[in-house]
Amino acid sequence: MLAWAGGDLPAFEALYARHRNRLYSFLLRQLRDAALADEMFQDVWQRVIAARAGWQPEAAFTTWLFRIAHNRLNDHWRASRHRPTAPGDAEERVARMSDTRSPESELSDFEQRRRLQLAMEQLPDDQRTVLQLRLEQELSLEEIAQITGVGRETVKSRLRYAMDKLRAELSP
Repeated sequence: MLAWAGGDLPAFEALYARHRNRLYSFLLRQLRDAALADEMFQDVWQRVIAARAGWQPEAAFTTWLFRIAHNRLNDHWRASRHRPTAPGDAEERVARMSDTRSPESELSDFEQRRRLQLAMEQLPDDQRTVLQLRLEQELSLEEIAQITGVGRETVKSRLRYAMDKLRAELSP
């Protein structure tokens, strides 16, 4: 980021290439709407571009980037006052995916993934967010704390509560 702020265009291209998939995946999982995720993805990168000249390395670039995304998501949820449900054809989409595994094992795996997805959707937003940042983005507790604007201990607490709820929901 410092190199890009100094005018090195290939440095921005490297930043974008390194972080685009993780950022887009995070936004898509939160929003559950590809068009909205695309729009917010572009908005986050526009904010990164706009902040280029004044960026200071107070945190890792990844932490800063996801903090911007987290704030944009919060703005979106405040504005919309709702969280969309999973698409009605989600199960059909997954069922259409081809795989060389047996139908029985695929069905079992699908059922487990679906149960996990449904259980995660039942979590409060703050717990779901920290869980996704930890498990899917592999961020540290400190990075998640910076992104979400809460203390490290609050992040740990939210993770613990989220995991406890998931265990309770998924236990046979």
